[in-house]
Amino acid sequence: MDLLTPTHTDAIAATLAAVRVRSSVYCLSELMAPWGFRVDGANVAKFHLVLDGTAWLEVPGHEAIRVEAGDLVILPGGGSHVLRDAPGSVVRGLDSLIADHPLDASGRLRCGGAGALTRLLCGGFRLEEPTALATCLPAVLRLDAATAGIRSWIEPVLALAQQEAEHAAPGAEAVFAKLADVFLTQALRTYLIGAEHVGLLAAAQPADTLVEQAAQLMMEQPGQPWTLQSLARTVGISRSLLAERFRAVTGQSPMRHLASVRLTQAADYLATSDLSIESIATRTGYSSNAALSKAFKREFGISPGKYRRLKGDADVLTVR
Repeated sequence: MDLLTPTHTDAIAATLAAVRVRSSVYCLSELMAPWGFRVDGANVAKFHLVLDGTAWLEVPGHEAIRVEAGDLVILPGGGSHVLRDAPGSVVRGLDSLIADHPLDASGRLRCGGAGALTRLLCGGFRLEEPTALATCLPAVLRLDAATAGIRSWIEPVLALAQQEAEHAAPGAEAVFAKLADVFLTQALRTYLIGAEHVGLLAAAQPADTLVEQAAQLMMEQPGQPWTLQSLARTVGISRSLLAERFRAVTGQSPMRHLASVRLTQAADYLATSDLSIESIATRTGYSSNAALSKAFKREFGISPGKYRRLKGDADVLTVR
């Protein structure tokens, strides 16, 4: 399927083509009705792919959504939510559920009653290069396999995921992580390329060259001791005006964006290099190992050391 049509500007096409997702598969949940769990809110985007069976997704402020095999649900803001087999089923906190039913060696959560089986592939993700695209996404995004726009690519991906879920072959965790990268990237592109979202996407493109310059400085020189004043001085604008224009374009303050860039790069170093945490802290603008560790744990929920160990173990993280 050609996602980029001639009606889009080159800038929009380039932005969409650059959408890349780095995902972490938390677990493969095999749940027998009745079952129900609650996921607390956290500043990490989450997803649930239904491999078999059905479930009900409940998000505060939204109507309950019935999902079934082939449905992909994305919560870009990482808000709290509930999943259960049917309205009214008892719900437990996920941490408590996992404490009573520890994940097995292949990262599977098995629990529930004696009823119908539902399989869910659950995880979190982030955009490799955080951009204003994130502001285009709704609080809850559902794509179903029956939608013509995604059927051509989700069906083979779903079939492979179902095969891995059935057989629990060695290396399944790594396969799930790579599959998640594929279907999340494609799902976000499909959503954003939809005709009804073209105007919104176009509006999200940075049209302010000074803001672009500031964002580029952060990306290329995260280790610099940037302040709002030094950024504003470098691009030739006042602090207040830079803050106002940066938030208008990206939906974030300059310093919050800088923190996201630094932590994203720190996570990449941890996953792909043998650099010490102290060296990574220096490269990404943190004054010490402790400063990086504190910020990293606040953002991702785990320490840099644990993140590195888990990323080295087939990209599989345990659900918090």
